[in-house]
Amino acid sequence: MKWKKYTLHTVSAAEELVTSLLYDLDITNVEVVDSMPVMDEAEEKLFEDVMPALKEDDGKADVIFYLDEDIPSEELMKSLQEGLDELRDFMDIGEGSIEEQDTEDKDWINNWKEHFTAFSVDEFLIKPTWIELSEEEKGKTLVEIDPGTAFGTGSHETTKLCIHGISKYLKPQDRVLDVGTGSGILSIIALKKGAAFILGTDIDELAVSQAEENFAVNGVDSSQYQLILGDILTDTSVQTAVGDEAYDLVLANILADVIIPLQREVTRHMKHGAVLVVSGIINLKEDAVRQALEENPELEILETSYEGEWVSFAARRV
Repeated sequence: MKWKKYTLHTVSAAEELVTSLLYDLDITNVEVVDSMPVMDEAEEKLFEDVMPALKEDDGKADVIFYLDEDIPSEELMKSLQEGLDELRDFMDIGEGSIEEQDTEDKDWINNWKEHFTAFSVDEFLIKPTWIELSEEEKGKTLVEIDPGTAFGTGSHETTKLCIHGISKYLKPQDRVLDVGTGSGILSIIALKKGAAFILGTDIDELAVSQAEENFAVNGVDSSQYQLILGDILTDTSVQTAVGDEAYDLVLANILADVIIPLQREVTRHMKHGAVLVVSGIINLKEDAVRQALEENPELEILETSYEGEWVSFAARRV
């Protein structure tokens, strides 16, 4: 199927209204590109493998949308232009101009799979479910992951740092808390490494569903894990369900600005002597996370690890 790509040049303050206008016209293949900083509430909902916005906000935004080439677009574009003119009457929408270009004839639903390949981290071979295992790869511990709409194939540096932490600090029969479990990759690796039980939390319903599927693909028995939908930072029912002083190892592959408040909350769920492994920290945020960990009287930093521009900390509850 061929698509036409349209880029609508606007301003960040108007992008929500512009996007809403597109939806009203039944244009749903939409993406927004801007340089707006992540707000506090949103940061709490951004989990693994996300690059924080570092570019200074210039107030501009592009709203990109796609239309099937076979769908007559003249009337649709006329309605869009009328809607933009109405928006101009009460707010600044910037240029409001629209660029058109053809896209390649691709299977867009499955095209993203081209970017995921099999790779190794420590003794684990991690591969997407749709790739066949070669003969030379059969000696490693296999982890199959279909990321679906959830983050986490394992290929990102932040995930690799967490896997190294699991390899170093997990002991046989440990109970593990995986905060922001995403695709479930870290939980699955911990179980294959010898963990007795995993409790994973995530605020994204799709992530919880995808993790369930990945557990099944990897032959994980339902008695070995529990997944909870909710925010451990703010939801007292989640905090109660997780339990106090119950875990030997806690994993959190999320953003630095979430780790900073999270490290205090998860401490109460850790046994004394338990280890916290946090990743997802861009190097610009290393000092801020280090300071938060050092100011927590119940934690002592064991080590700091690096992979590219990303940082991971391991800390023990005293």
